[in-house]
Amino acid sequence: MPIRVLIVDDSRFFCKRIKDTLEEERSFQVVGTANNGRQAVAMAASTNPDVITMDVEMPIMDGITAVKEIMSKSPTPILMFSASTHAGAKATFEALDAGALDFLPKQLEEIDENRETAKSLLRRRVKTVAMQAVKIKRKDAAVRNHKPEILQTNNVIKLRPIVRSRRNGQRFDLVTIIASTGGPVAIQKLIAEIPNTFLPPVLIVQHMPGNFTSSFAERLDQLCSMKVKQADEGDLIMSGLILLAPGGKQMLLESGRGQTRVILREKITGEIYSPSADVTLSSIAENFTGNVLTLVMTGMGADGRNGAEKLKQKGATVWAQNEVSSTVYGMPKAVAEAGLVDEVMSLDEMVKNLAGIS
Repeated sequence: MPIRVLIVDDSRFFCKRIKDTLEEERSFQVVGTANNGRQAVAMAASTNPDVITMDVEMPIMDGITAVKEIMSKSPTPILMFSASTHAGAKATFEALDAGALDFLPKQLEEIDENRETAKSLLRRRVKTVAMQAVKIKRKDAAVRNHKPEILQTNNVIKLRPIVRSRRNGQRFDLVTIIASTGGPVAIQKLIAEIPNTFLPPVLIVQHMPGNFTSSFAERLDQLCSMKVKQADEGDLIMSGLILLAPGGKQMLLESGRGQTRVILREKITGEIYSPSADVTLSSIAENFTGNVLTLVMTGMGADGRNGAEKLKQKGATVWAQNEVSSTVYGMPKAVAEAGLVDEVMSLDEMVKNLAGIS
């Protein structure tokens, strides 16, 4: 069965471009287009799509309001398209808070310089978001029935024997957080609970386009008692500071004269993600001893698995988000199946345990 898509945008040109891009593959069927949020709410109920692509800025009813209405009346996985402006980025994060699962910039060249690669990535993201339909509908049914959410899975993960980490009293020189799809909302929840007594510096690698990470860093800074900023070339790794890897760049570390600083470089051939968790974690392994904690959070793909393996060889500790609380159980699953995880926990448990580190 093809993936049934509802496209929502006030630009007929953009609707046609997305429709044509998706229907280059037979696995997609566009069931309709809506020109504003009000139409989108009605068509979401009448067409019952597997996934909705949604513009942020529209007449009559904007995308954020439409997301809230759809998620309350007929919950459906939603992928936002947003202009790469400061206002567009801010609105996109609000849409994610409202229930949208993922987002992409409206300009294909901002997804990837190669147009065909960008179109392929767009189709893959729509597929990934659509795959969450069953989970969203089960969660909604659980809420309506006032029952705790229980998700069944046929994917049984067998972890290799591990030594469980000691959280109480354990000290870390560095904490790293890596995420992709679903990450912005999960990271906000995590960061908001970090106390001002938190000592380890924090590095965050979130898959995100370059024009969005500065706005995301500003958003995190408003939520957190620690200072949060987008990483710049030469930034020192220091207590009380959280650095977010800039979109479109690779964030590495360099040590010398008793200090460790950030080095940024462009993506090279063969690297799928920028920022890449594998690139950053591998660099951390070269510059730190084993007193490093890495949190692998929600996200599609396996970015971070290779880097986590290098960190584990140095004695690092790895926590992974569990399947039920992950928007997309890809990155955490990859490190868990590779036997690289010390503990698997829900997002709420991760928030509590991280806040308990000093």
